[in-house]
Amino acid sequence: MLILTVSNQKGGVGKTTTCVNLAAELGRLGYSVLAVDIDPQANCTSGLGISPSEIDFSLYDVLLGETEARNAIVPTQWEGVSILPATIDLAGAEVELASVISRETRLRRSLGTLDEYDVAVVDCPPSLGMLTINALVASDRLIIPIQCEYYALEGVGQLARTVRLVKDSLNADLTIDGVLLTMFDSRTRLSGEVAEEVRRQFGEKAFSAVIPRNVKLSEAPSHGAPICYYDPASSGAQAYSDLAKEVSGLWLKREP
Repeated sequence: MLILTVSNQKGGVGKTTTCVNLAAELGRLGYSVLAVDIDPQANCTSGLGISPSEIDFSLYDVLLGETEARNAIVPTQWEGVSILPATIDLAGAEVELASVISRETRLRRSLGTLDEYDVAVVDCPPSLGMLTINALVASDRLIIPIQCEYYALEGVGQLARTVRLVKDSLNADLTIDGVLLTMFDSRTRLSGEVAEEVRRQFGEKAFSAVIPRNVKLSEAPSHGAPICYYDPASSGAQAYSDLAKEVSGLWLKREP
């Protein structure tokens, strides 16, 4: 199973939107997809239409060794997509994991027991604490969403330093593999300038797909549906379809 981690310590850049919609689009391409919500806000969980009443065990229970990952997975109504859900309990995991042996590798070991999925998409919290460290240690490919707004690259430097630290001690293969431009507004010069700067700085690591600022993308989470099901004709749906095809061609190495 290929593990894709979506992370940026800056909030509001489209991490959860990307996880929900990339997972759904990869499912539509024929892959067996596991969304992994490691953010205590649990927006990825609700964004895929899963309510707290459907959750017997969450990722919190898995990380603390209360149950196996397989027991916590919940199927979604979307083609090919299941989720390892989050609850607010995860907020306490940072403290509770502090005294646990090999606390940084808990997620990697849990996901390593699952061989029935082609790909996992991990949604991180907007911080660089123990939960994000777990996601980075487990990661095979790291995607950073960057919004096309002022201060867009703020926080990326600190994330890059954390990536280097994790690479040196816990995951030798970790690197920034993909940079995704989000909230692009073709009507503003600023969006174009930010996109140009990101492509200059990251080169081939910047995806060709660009996620536009799109009202339908903002509405979809309140309906618990990925954009490709909520409004398949929208520009946001087309953009995430393009991203999934790009990810498939780059890293999954097969025609689904």
